[in-house]
Amino acid sequence: MAPHPVTLSGGAQLYVQRYEVSVSEWNLCHEMGGCTMQLRVRPDQDPKVTPATGLSYVDVSEYLAWTNNTTGAAFRLPTVNEWTQMAASVLPDQADPIFTDPSLTWASAYLTEGLAPRALKARGSFSTSPEGIADLDGSVWEWTQECFSGASDDTDPARCPAFYVAGEHVAAMSYLIRDPARGGCAVGSPPAHLGMRLVSEKPFGAW
Repeated sequence: MAPHPVTLSGGAQLYVQRYEVSVSEWNLCHEMGGCTMQLRVRPDQDPKVTPATGLSYVDVSEYLAWTNNTTGAAFRLPTVNEWTQMAASVLPDQADPIFTDPSLTWASAYLTEGLAPRALKARGSFSTSPEGIADLDGSVWEWTQECFSGASDDTDPARCPAFYVAGEHVAAMSYLIRDPARGGCAVGSPPAHLGMRLVSEKPFGAW
């Protein structure tokens, strides 16, 4: 976990993983039967420090259930508001607006040159927040627990067709999507990679 909790606008404290879940951490879940998919890295990548990417919301839910069952902890994904607050110190003041239809695919005319780095890099390659949270401004967009329900505000999360991912901007992403170039919607360039970072209301070991 990061050295210091994030103090949210309402005064509550949020404990956040310092880094995104790594390939090694993910594959431990796979080896123990908690995660269906096994991840691989290129020969020049170290799985211990390479973020786990290519993850759908379904995949992320498997890891979350496994890590809580294994550790007895109460980790979860952040909400969009929580993610925005913990990333405020390392992201631009004005975020890109959100599109409203997650069924659309990314327009091929979007230009990506000059925007946030898109190459997948080792953990710790980007900025670190004052609380010690790394890479919130990196090339991995992180799943949140927040359902994108479109016109309906009472969608059961268990039946939600799309969730928000957060990074350089916020996007609505189908819960089955692993490759963000194939399904998601936001103004700006499409997310480069989909990964995850866990949070909790309590410090690790306090359960």
